[in-house]
Amino acid sequence: MSNLLQRIGVDVPEPVRRFLEGDLDSWLRVEEYREDGTLVVKAEVPGINPESDVEINLVGNQLQIGVRREERSEHKDKEGYHSEFRYGTFSRSVTLPAGVTQDDVQASYRDGVLEVRVPLPEEAVSGPRRIPITRG
Repeated sequence: MSNLLQRIGVDVPEPVRRFLEGDLDSWLRVEEYREDGTLVVKAEVPGINPESDVEINLVGNQLQIGVRREERSEHKDKEGYHSEFRYGTFSRSVTLPAGVTQDDVQASYRDGVLEVRVPLPEEAVSGPRRIPITRG
């Protein structure tokens, strides 16, 4: 599909081209779950330098994770040399409940997995409450 678009003169951005060609392994996949009063967000991002390639921000109630990724591959054989360079910036946002502060957010990177842990504020626990209906 993207080859057709390129042939008719349409410039296809790299992320769109990858999506159309089925190359989804370059997209930022995120898993989120709750564990013991903490929201855990994990992203599989092997081969990056977390100090320079990852940016995590808390904007309002949005946890924003941005990852810059570069891949290089070289193939040398008796027929010649082939080199490929792929890069991109991928991001995801996760909505957090009210009351989370930036000081509460912790992030770590281990074995190609970025993990962000956000302690969740305690919610008032109360039983069901019936809402009265008034007639007008």
